[in-house]
Amino acid sequence: MPVPDPPARSVPSAGPLGHPGHPAHSVDRAFFGMERRHPDVRWDAGGVAYLSGPPPSLADFRAYVGSRLGRLPLLTSRIEPGSRRSRWVPDADFTIGRHVHEVVAEGSTGWDTALRSALDAPFAPGAYWGIWLVHGHVPDEYAVCYRFHHACQDGAAAAMTFRTMLGEGEPSARPVPGKGRLTALPRRVGTAVGLATTFLAGSLAVRGRRPAALPGVPTGERRLWRGRVPADTLRRIAAAHGGSAHDVHLAALAGALSAWSARSGVPLSRVTALLPIDARRPDEEQTWGNRCFALPVRLPVRTDPGQGSGSQDNDSPLRRLEHVMATTRRLRGETWRQAIQDLVQYMPDRPTAWYLRRMLSPRVTDVMATSMPVADKGSLGNSQVTGVALLPLLVPGHLFGVGLSFFGNWAETSFVADRALPDGELLPELWEQAVRELEETSAPD
Repeated sequence: MPVPDPPARSVPSAGPLGHPGHPAHSVDRAFFGMERRHPDVRWDAGGVAYLSGPPPSLADFRAYVGSRLGRLPLLTSRIEPGSRRSRWVPDADFTIGRHVHEVVAEGSTGWDTALRSALDAPFAPGAYWGIWLVHGHVPDEYAVCYRFHHACQDGAAAAMTFRTMLGEGEPSARPVPGKGRLTALPRRVGTAVGLATTFLAGSLAVRGRRPAALPGVPTGERRLWRGRVPADTLRRIAAAHGGSAHDVHLAALAGALSAWSARSGVPLSRVTALLPIDARRPDEEQTWGNRCFALPVRLPVRTDPGQGSGSQDNDSPLRRLEHVMATTRRLRGETWRQAIQDLVQYMPDRPTAWYLRRMLSPRVTDVMATSMPVADKGSLGNSQVTGVALLPLLVPGHLFGVGLSFFGNWAETSFVADRALPDGELLPELWEQAVRELEETSAPD
């Protein structure tokens, strides 16, 4: 791969942000606060891009990444605490070598170990992100693993970062509320407060419930498992029932969890997924910080393994989809989207931090479930991106994190879990099977 021109800079200029800096958002500060409270927990997320073709050298790869940093000012910034509000400012000590690394597999059988090294490697001291070039198992395939501290970015910002680094095609066509009117402000405030109160009340109602317990002690070692189906399959099922592709994904996830519980012997009293909702306005910086709101959604998971494999009417694939759609339908409406956007924009630090801690508690939610359009296609030099896997935040006490990404013609699901999760490798296959069952029930007679 040819070295791009110009080469990577070691010390960034102030760029378009300048001084006094880019203000950190209340959600950014909430994640930094959780890190201070729990320094032993890893608060990072990210993604993996799989590419065909010979891998570049580490020097060429660092030059390639460096040539893109001018369009991604967050990546060359650091957090600067302030007397009132912290801010992101250009990092005068930034070096590309602290952030871009290489993992070489030991022969054709060393791929899994090499990728796990990239998933579990700590960030360099003072770094908020890292990129790992993973190769060596075969001569014409490699992967790029991007991980970031969640205080820096949410999933939507990370997807835009992917497009800047590797992607091609149109950006995410996420729905955004229209421009609000000042005369509607009192009603909007009431709706936003009511929305937050509704979900907080739901979290308090389950204060006494026991979280889903793993039979083993968490090891701190992450595992990644992938599945995929044609994206049009999810869209056809959704169109047949008036839902969204994400609804279909959640219904299939519920079916997969029911089957996994029966096979693994892990009992599930109930399963609540935590859904990050993008609330970024069109006029906001798209690759910077967190502009999301987390909402709990209970999944229709069968809690009695003795019921069989789904023959009961209440556990049929279609019933699961109807349950999910009944929950998510109002989230797609203009009123609730505006309320979510208002909460993210105006909620003060302390309520934001308290709400986020509550939603991430394993006594309230069990699974982080994110969904993101990534890109139409992607490349690095002459190498083509053949697939992607999201790396959702693995919350302590959660069963796993699951990400649904749309790349090219594929809908790809990725499960990230601790190594202690029994039979976790079955989850992608069970998810694909649940999608096929939904497809069969949605086929015209």
